[in-house]
Amino acid sequence: MKQNAVVLYSGGLDSTTCLAMAADEGFAPYAISFSYGQRHSYELDVAKANAKRMGAQEHLVVDFDLRLMGGSALTADIDVPKKGVGNEIPVTYVPARNTIFLSFALGWAEVLGAFDIYIGVNALDYSGYPDCRPEYITAYENMANLATKAGIEHTGHFRIHTPLISMTKAEIIKAGIALNVDYGLTHSCYDPSPAGLSCGQCDSCRLRLKGFSEAGLTDPLLYLN
Repeated sequence: MKQNAVVLYSGGLDSTTCLAMAADEGFAPYAISFSYGQRHSYELDVAKANAKRMGAQEHLVVDFDLRLMGGSALTADIDVPKKGVGNEIPVTYVPARNTIFLSFALGWAEVLGAFDIYIGVNALDYSGYPDCRPEYITAYENMANLATKAGIEHTGHFRIHTPLISMTKAEIIKAGIALNVDYGLTHSCYDPSPAGLSCGQCDSCRLRLKGFSEAGLTDPLLYLN
């Protein structure tokens, strides 16, 4: 019988690849997505439509509203940058987002009897978010085993899997293609049109397009620009 694993799944390129990797590594993946008031809520429509098609045993959507705090171009009335990835942490950084997401995933994992959590963070081709770094993941994993009944009673040891963390976007795409991931059923844009067309100019779109180009492949999505 396969062991359960919780996979953070946004409907994006990285998280979809991560979901496929969890399944390929022998786990029964349980996908968790978040409706947090994000500007790019179209990603959630994509996640809801495709989680089971991508191999999820179950798909849980957690609903809360980070617009109450704001502080990010994704949760407040702040323009999404369209000039490319810079050296500073961009305004698309959502304060404490991965900590919040992983906490929900950890709670669900403990209920499911799952000790493996997959998250598609990347510390190479990414926008510089502090909660995508290896040292952050190590710290969170340590905390998870200190803060749970299962961890304290030693009925299991929680592991945070980050299979993409040291891969380029091109390498991620190639790995997904090898696992039969249909990237036409993903969404990455931070500032899509009302119809869900990707802008082609935000950091996320630029990194995605760069990855497909370097992989020698054509992105199957349609873009405004």
